[in-house]
Amino acid sequence: MADLKVGIIGAGGITDYHINGYLKAGADVTAISDTQIERAKVQAKKFNIPKYFSSYEEMFKKTPEIDAVSVCVPNKFHAFVSIDCLKMGKHVFCEKPPALNANETIQMVNTAKDSNRILMFDFNNRARPESQVLMKYIKEGVVGKINSAQALWIRRCGIPGFGGWFTQKNLSGGGPVIDLLHMIDLSLYFMKFPQPRWVLASIFNDFSTNPEFKGPWGIPDVKDGKMDVETAAHAFVRFEGGEVLFIRNSWAEMNKREEVSVTFQGTKAGGLIKRIFKRDGIDETAIDECELYTQENRCPVNRKIIVEPDEKMGRERAVINFVNTILKKEEPFSRAEEAIILMKIIDAVYLSAEKGVSVEID
Repeated sequence: MADLKVGIIGAGGITDYHINGYLKAGADVTAISDTQIERAKVQAKKFNIPKYFSSYEEMFKKTPEIDAVSVCVPNKFHAFVSIDCLKMGKHVFCEKPPALNANETIQMVNTAKDSNRILMFDFNNRARPESQVLMKYIKEGVVGKINSAQALWIRRCGIPGFGGWFTQKNLSGGGPVIDLLHMIDLSLYFMKFPQPRWVLASIFNDFSTNPEFKGPWGIPDVKDGKMDVETAAHAFVRFEGGEVLFIRNSWAEMNKREEVSVTFQGTKAGGLIKRIFKRDGIDETAIDECELYTQENRCPVNRKIIVEPDEKMGRERAVINFVNTILKKEEPFSRAEEAIILMKIIDAVYLSAEKGVSVEID
């Protein structure tokens, strides 16, 4: 497949990263669609995309040569649109979260297998240079078995608008647990996706009507719209092999500042990947850290790992990896089956919080 032809489904701000990633990978971005056709038109003009449409069905009809698509629509439609595209013979790169729940994710994975197409999800933090360096240490046996990890994506003022689709559970699937799932995923990636056994969790709704806790992304509030998702969550996961994972996600919580981090403890070494923000949600204010903790010559040694900074947090690199996976130039950073384990944990977080007890995972 010399020239990979790509279509973009959805024309929101996240598609800037997708389109740039495809262009850097040498793919041909042939068309873009959005139910709000003016948004598709704007992105088409911005990136010199030849065609734009009001639906992906029309896009495929008019440009059947498309080989692969990015699915960048609200969470509720991830499964439906991805499954439809897979059945039409397209490779699919779907934005996070994979779907609203594990059952939808299983359907997506099974459809990809039946269609013999590649399905990948935008777990862009795996593609960060820091993550790939730490993963190299893990694969080489430097870390040993990871027994425990702590996954944080916490914000102080980060509610993405009040009343829009982000804050409506039937459209988004939930609040920061499902929206900011990247550090949970990254922890599981480092831990090599052990089988989860049970989850104990609580969620909170503090500040859910307070405009002081809105994030800086310019997402408009919707008058009389719903805000029925959590603003913060804390959870504890235990795995079959005895490993444990602590999770803390928030849009609005009394933190010092936004922090995006995974810390892990192995039998030979520990590690940290962290991004803190001087101002919530503003990438230009971020400071990255990556460290490895070992014992050498009877002394504690903390290694600071220096990599080329990636302000885009792997968002473009993840797309490049998707293209290279299709072209058999690289191994995938993520495999669709792993998303099932991630979504089972997220489902269990919400169920445990609802019931007030620990929840077992099959």
